[in-house]
Amino acid sequence: MYEEFLREKRYLLNVSERTLTWYEQALRWLPHPHPDQQQLKEIVVRMRERGLKPQSINSYRTAINSYLHWATGTDRACSPQCDHPRIARLKEPQTIPQTYSTEDIKKLVSWRPKSHCERRLLTLIAMLADTGCRVDELLSLRWSDVSFDDLLICVRGKGDKQRRIPFSLEARRLLFRHQQQSKFDLIFASTTGVKLGRRNVLRDVRLLCQKLNVHLPVRALHAFRHTFALHYLRKGGSVFHLQRALGHTTLEMTRRYANLMTEDLQAVHQKVSLLSAAG
Repeated sequence: MYEEFLREKRYLLNVSERTLTWYEQALRWLPHPHPDQQQLKEIVVRMRERGLKPQSINSYRTAINSYLHWATGTDRACSPQCDHPRIARLKEPQTIPQTYSTEDIKKLVSWRPKSHCERRLLTLIAMLADTGCRVDELLSLRWSDVSFDDLLICVRGKGDKQRRIPFSLEARRLLFRHQQQSKFDLIFASTTGVKLGRRNVLRDVRLLCQKLNVHLPVRALHAFRHTFALHYLRKGGSVFHLQRALGHTTLEMTRRYANLMTEDLQAVHQKVSLLSAAG
């Protein structure tokens, strides 16, 4: 049944290979194709014992519940009225993602690389900070996806969905210089022309941050995306436009970035506080 479920996802819904891998990883937690409610609770307990965080469990929960609904054989969308077993959503802690400071971004983009690999790294960092793309979206980017005249790139996000994202004149300058030395269709290709590995990029970013005395946030690569979103809102950008730029399916996901603006709220509070006015 697992294989049939995955085949339908692949050929009928046309999901990406990465999404199929996610389904496969989630289904490995099931003891058999038809678990009952008690067995699903035991799966969650086992996940917690293995050290999985609530965010990871909720991610697997989505895939497992999708399979359990499919196994009923119904064509209608899953709803609270469905009586098949399902895993309840775990409460996730509301943490504030770490970001790079403006000064640290300046240090990174002001760095003067000496080799082709270093110039490639600088261009990638600049594009991460300038567009808010996920790192894998940029690592999959090809020169045919770039419009230098219109200052737009076309990326494929989660669910293999395409979206067009603007980039700055400074990013265009770096991209153009990088193109003059590029030998491959992939923009951020390795020396053999294949897609760069995320771990290799993370290693290089960590080493560069250490070299430039830049504070390294948790989730160093994804922190560029958080930093982009925070700066976008600080400069008066619309939450709706930010949603499109980031490729979020719901506005609720984008609104979470408002929680990053604690320092901004503190600054405003000093101006509007009744106590400050009384003083």
